[in-house]
Amino acid sequence: MIVRISRGTFNSARYDEVAELLNASQAQLIPAITALPGNFSFYAGIDRTSNSMVNVSVWETIKHAKQMDSLAPMLALAGEFQKVGVQFERPITNYETLWTIPVFT
Repeated sequence: MIVRISRGTFNSARYDEVAELLNASQAQLIPAITALPGNFSFYAGIDRTSNSMVNVSVWETIKHAKQMDSLAPMLALAGEFQKVGVQFERPITNYETLWTIPVFT
């Protein structure tokens, strides 16, 4: 499994604007990401203390994770976030999973 982490930072004065944009992004991203093979999960989060946002996803293989590099809705939304001052860390990291804790319901 691969854990993919994308992180962006922004000015604290833009927190509400970034949070609203991140929340609205699910309308475009959920259908696009769920259509990709190999995705186990995807999380989008924001933190007021560090003025940062993250996307964390879990993929079957590195090939599956790298589909995100060219996903058109993701690329378009990255531009929207940059317009409000989000600076993304590059490169995006894809981590080989060494161990996991299963989730039981």
